[in-house]
Order: sequence, then structure tokens, then C-alpha cells
Amino acid sequence: MIATIQKEKEIYTARYDRHFHHSVKDVWSMLTNNEKLQKWFSELEVVDLRKGGLIKFDMQDGTYIDMKILDYEQFKVLAFEWDADIARFELSPESEGCHLVFTETLSSFTEQTIKDLAGWHVCLDVIEALLDGNTIDSRENEWKEWFVKYKELLGERIK
Repeated sequence: MIATIQKEKEIYTARYDRHFHHSVKDVWSMLTNNEKLQKWFSELEVVDLRKGGLIKFDMQDGTYIDMKILDYEQFKVLAFEWDADIARFELSPESEGCHLVFTETLSSFTEQTIKDLAGWHVCLDVIEALLDGNTIDSRENEWKEWFVKYKELLGERIK
């Protein structure tokens, strides 16, 4: 399902709701265990998992961007800086698994915003596939399809 984009005051948010047939603990480990994180977002590395801690983004050119963990509650909340924006994962148990809400706070809409939104969408699909014991044949093809959809959704807002 495509993200819901909302504006409150001058801040936009993109919200993705996902329901997994896996426990909160299993989904949480995909977000916080570096070995599992590498399988769906290889550029990210958790360095210090706590509020005020650190996640690194590997720019794939020998440099890294430090992203501060802004909010953390084990098995419930992980939020960190995402350039000028905020990436936030919230987990809650359900009778048949786990509800994940991913929210990206958006400071502006650019071509990169659309790329990021499509990217997060595919990342969440990959998490689900990995938990289910499946794979996605071509993440790039999936990303291209979602990029078109997000561009259609947000095209008029791009600066």
C-alpha cells in the first residue's frame, strides 16, 4: 500500500502502515540487528542503540554520515535523523503478529524525496519478504515501479 502523505502546519509526513505475521521481537531485530539490517538496507549500521545514540549511513565512497537516534524505546520506537528529515519506526503487537508504522517527516519535496519514499516502500517490502522466508527478484525494478507511483502522487509538490 502506498504511503499516506499529510500536512500538519508546515510539516509533511509520509506514513506507511504494515502488518506482519511475525512477532514484534522478530520485526524489531530487522531494524536493530546489524546482520539483519544489512539484508534490507546495507548502507545503514547501528553503532550505539539508545536515545542519543548513533546510526551511520555508508555513502559507498569511503565516507559516512552520522545520524543521531532521536527516540528509542526497545521493541517499540526507533527514530533517527534522515538528513533534514526524521525516520521513525513504531511497532505494536497484534493478535496475529505485529503492526509497523514507519513515518518520515519531510522538510521539503524534491526529486530526492520521491526517490526516498519509493526506497522506503521497497525496504519495507523487503523486510516482509525476508521475515516470510522469501526474496524480491529485483529491488531495482520494484523501486522503479514505486518511484513512478510516488512521482504521480507528489509531482506537483516538487521544488
